[in-house]
Amino acid sequence: MRKFLFLIATFLTTSFAFAQAPVATYIHCGNLLDVNINQFSQEKTIVVENDVIKDILDGYATPSGGIKTIDLKDKYVMPGFIDMHVHLEIEMTPKFYEDKFRLNKADIALQATVFCEKTLMAGFTTVRDLGGSGVNVSLRNAINHGFIKGPRVYTSEKSIATTGGHADPTNGVRDELKGDPGPKEGVINGPEDAYKAVRQRYKNGADCIKITSTGGVLSVAKNGQGPQFTLEEIKAIVAAAKDYGFTTAAHAHGAEGMKRAIKGGINSIEHGTLMDDEAMELMIKHGTYLVPTLSAGRFVLDKAKIPGYFPPVIVPKALHIGEQMKLNFGKAYRKGVKIAFGTDTGVSQHGKNAEEFIFMNEYGMPALETIQTATKNAAELLQIYDKVGSIEKGKWADIVAVNSNPKENISTLLDVIFVMKSGQVYKE
Repeated sequence: MRKFLFLIATFLTTSFAFAQAPVATYIHCGNLLDVNINQFSQEKTIVVENDVIKDILDGYATPSGGIKTIDLKDKYVMPGFIDMHVHLEIEMTPKFYEDKFRLNKADIALQATVFCEKTLMAGFTTVRDLGGSGVNVSLRNAINHGFIKGPRVYTSEKSIATTGGHADPTNGVRDELKGDPGPKEGVINGPEDAYKAVRQRYKNGADCIKITSTGGVLSVAKNGQGPQFTLEEIKAIVAAAKDYGFTTAAHAHGAEGMKRAIKGGINSIEHGTLMDDEAMELMIKHGTYLVPTLSAGRFVLDKAKIPGYFPPVIVPKALHIGEQMKLNFGKAYRKGVKIAFGTDTGVSQHGKNAEEFIFMNEYGMPALETIQTATKNAAELLQIYDKVGSIEKGKWADIVAVNSNPKENISTLLDVIFVMKSGQVYKE
């Protein structure tokens, strides 16, 4: 009996040790980007153990037997990209407004699984999802549990609006369907409502908070520029968000709504279309990031020229806003506003997020700096740069590779040929 118990104990100990054995991978990198200094170094080996980077070695290190080696000697290797403004639940089509009445949440979730995988395969290993119906929380959880393929998701769940504001879910419907949505639905009027709405987002599983501080292009409402929150309401939202460890983002096209958001303590301005010099100076003073979403501006500008693609009330807004985005992006960059990468994908098409690199470059930002906005800068804005955003020892193993030097050919970022997220290879 004693011998039997000894054998059982030995078996269990050995099995446990085997289960806990680290899974190692060596990645031979011909060119490895250091986003802290925006330079490629040559002939490096990244040692990945489980989901983290264990070490970075000079030369092409030879592992002991049984350890997987990945050959990227003729590739350009970078940290996984981060998109700070996506909407995983949707993709804009001429039927978008009809689909709001036609699709169930199950329909939304199932089509979104395709959007999630496209995003990951494009090299975006982390995203910030800024507003949906709550399905975005379930998508995050499904990805974390390995049920579906997708990027690491930080989501705001439902955006917070004011009555009739850009994210009021009853805009554009007939009178008997409008009702009077409140903080539970993400609609506030006053500081007390603001606290309740943030707490509801916490209850619903959000990771961050988004407000719509001005009107929007795609909401069925005339004005896309005017401010839609008081300064007191924004300060209340930011204060409540800090209580729960949330970072904050503000959709903003018009300058006044933008300035109120910055003064109220918001971490990032999304779009920033009509910002003036005062808004830029306030952003620099307060350390507020701009997330420019040039892809969405280009998309709506193009589609607004197609008769019937958008409802008539949206067309003049799309034509105006789309053109202004690129002008103010270049000005904000030259002035020294901090910039983090974001596309508003869901307006534009999923899987084409990397087009934003090309637009940023076209409008004045050097190629490697555009990559820095989608790695180091984005991770700093998310307050997770200690975990991700660069290829450094101890960080999550989020690694992508392309065929050519993006400094010389930025279009190569449209064709990511290798994707690793948390040590797992998804594309090779």
